[in-house]
Amino acid sequence: MREDLIGQGDEKIAELVQNGQTEAFGVLIERYEDKIRRYARKFLSEGEDINDALQDIFIKVYKNIQSFDAKRRFSPWLYRIAHNELVNVIKKRNKNSLPFFDLDTIFPQYFSDNSLKSQIDNNDMGRLLDQCLNKLPPKYREPIILYYYEDLSYKEIADVMEIPVSTVGVRMKRAKDLVRPLCEKLTHF
Repeated sequence: MREDLIGQGDEKIAELVQNGQTEAFGVLIERYEDKIRRYARKFLSEGEDINDALQDIFIKVYKNIQSFDAKRRFSPWLYRIAHNELVNVIKKRNKNSLPFFDLDTIFPQYFSDNSLKSQIDNNDMGRLLDQCLNKLPPKYREPIILYYYEDLSYKEIADVMEIPVSTVGVRMKRAKDLVRPLCEKLTHF
């Protein structure tokens, strides 16, 4: 059956699961497992926390699949569930960590042909941005993660975070405005 579903859209597959073809759920897991794992790494440290969270996310998706509206896009609905589960994990652990980011994503003007990039290896740049982003409130970090690393549109981010699209734009701008001076201060450029 899975071979028959390869060309199908996520929404159609979710609809099949809703109609009792539960084996089709495996296709959704295969399509989204790596993406959701990458998303979870932005909030959690390496190791068992991510695997546990991933498992809990897909269990919740499966349990709540009947509430999915197949006329809408599947990925924002899935990311909303992932978002809620990851927030719960963070609250339980009382931790506010983010993994490494590439500074080119947020500050391309500083690293496009700047010699600083050659002086700082990727791990150092990742740690630097991690330090800067950790100083931001989650409401500013999350849109950056969802936009730059999960390739969601502003509309999809709005759906995930349950905020208006205009608020996504405002938070993105504020996040960049807040992060830039922090990183400049740490790198002295």
